[in-house]
Amino acid sequence: MTFSTTSTYDQGKAEIQSLSVDDQLGLLWFVYTELGKSITPAAPGAAGSEIAEGLFEQVKPLPHEEQLQVMRDIASKANTEISRMYGSMSPETKLAFWYFLAVGMDEGTIIPVPSDYKLPEAGTALLAKIKGMDFQQQIDFLRGTVLEMGAEAAPGAGI
Repeated sequence: MTFSTTSTYDQGKAEIQSLSVDDQLGLLWFVYTELGKSITPAAPGAAGSEIAEGLFEQVKPLPHEEQLQVMRDIASKANTEISRMYGSMSPETKLAFWYFLAVGMDEGTIIPVPSDYKLPEAGTALLAKIKGMDFQQQIDFLRGTVLEMGAEAAPGAGI
């Protein structure tokens, strides 16, 4: 059991990196919209969701283009203050942060995915693979995906 969890976790880290930054963000959006009923209950109850919500509250008032840049910075590990804060969070807190962003997108407070956006073939294949996983594998895969995002925190920092 540990082996499959680890391999699913590692798979998430490796496979998401094959996509462009914008396609990584698109994939996370499609996972939320298509698997939200099974995935989202895990995120809000996660330890550290107050921390994730606090970071979300820093992103929410920004203009839409800046919100998108923050998400791109996190996905590409850019060395920005928010990306470093994100990078210092636990995997569960990172999942909760993406959940808050997805809810914000749904509610219109966070920049939405363009209505004409289509995942590339590699992203569609990855989404199909995620859909075929059981709940725990989906969570482990997503945890591996979001873990790799964010800049390294300054020494001594930790959330």
